[in-house]
Amino acid sequence: MNKKRVHTPEGVRDVYGIEFRQRNRLKEKLKHVFAGYGYEGIRTPGFEFFDVFNSEKGTVSSREMYKFFDREGNTLVLRPDVTPSIARCVAKYFSEEKVGIRLCYAGNVYLNNSSYQLKLKETCQLGAELVNDDSAQADSEIIAMAVDCFLTSGLHDFRISIGEVKFFQGLTASIEDDEIKNQLREFILNKNYFGLMEYVENLDIPENIKQVFLRFSELNGDVAILDQAEEMVDNEISKKAIARLRKVYEILKLYGKEKYVGFDLGMLNRHNYYTGIIFKGYTYGTGDAVLKGGRYDNLIEQFGKKAPSVGFAIVLDELMTALQRQEIPMEAESVQTMIVYKEELMEDAVAKANELREQGHTVILERQNECCAKEDYEQFAREHYLGEILYFV
Repeated sequence: MNKKRVHTPEGVRDVYGIEFRQRNRLKEKLKHVFAGYGYEGIRTPGFEFFDVFNSEKGTVSSREMYKFFDREGNTLVLRPDVTPSIARCVAKYFSEEKVGIRLCYAGNVYLNNSSYQLKLKETCQLGAELVNDDSAQADSEIIAMAVDCFLTSGLHDFRISIGEVKFFQGLTASIEDDEIKNQLREFILNKNYFGLMEYVENLDIPENIKQVFLRFSELNGDVAILDQAEEMVDNEISKKAIARLRKVYEILKLYGKEKYVGFDLGMLNRHNYYTGIIFKGYTYGTGDAVLKGGRYDNLIEQFGKKAPSVGFAIVLDELMTALQRQEIPMEAESVQTMIVYKEELMEDAVAKANELREQGHTVILERQNECCAKEDYEQFAREHYLGEILYFV
């Protein structure tokens, strides 16, 4: 056997059997949550022109994209991030719309993260975007819906950690050297607080700002951390960011979702298009955030429509891994009946299958194999979570 013919490339995998059915059922449940908030489905292409995702848009770096060319020589990209695609669609199809636009999606994304072994390069994401609303109410709606998605999936032990991009921007507004800003950003993105402290100690920046960065690792906790952060800063940009987070928290209390959230003022995101609130969803059993989102008020404008927006995406693969490792049962699309029949009783077996299908049942019609005993069929039914077995033998 030629192994290359049956193995997949690094970073992609096959999904089949019970896992495939569980994924489909989980997708249905999450889509039901989106629908409950009034979000309508949208599907964008699996590949787009390179310009949709270029560095000006603030998405992933070019080297992390899968690029190829069409016959006309245009550079095309397998979608590495759904949000810019949604932004393009909003500018194209909703250019005159002023009321809030609520969109949801499910689709695969492709990231060439060669430096991360065993990390999937093709993942399925489900997400939602709320467009034309710059309010804290919109931020809160999106976060409340994210919480409901986790609860609907079966998770109960999780946390939505919320930050604000402008908190960091306020701290660095007086720093003119972009190289220093970028280095500070990298330390914080990587949560390398020891490196951050060492770097900041040797910087020629105002002492009050230096002290905030030296204590950056402390700015993570419940709502009380906002009071602590406010005492540490004296610039209006950071203070407004904290006020925004407080307002979001108060609205989340109306939704009854406040117990699921915490705050991390040291949070940043590698997607540079985020302009305000950002958040991530964490749970046990996975090494990365299961959910990521935030506010991006300038992205759609790059496609021709000024439209403040906020949204999030759930990585379905990470969510399923977490559910499995926490031993949380996952529902699956079920086959209710398997009919095993001898060839001479095929007419009766087909008639029974037709009758059951007309009643809305799913039915496997399996001709009896002389190599299989009754125990083999019963084992197959257990492994594939089938319902009853009917024998026409």
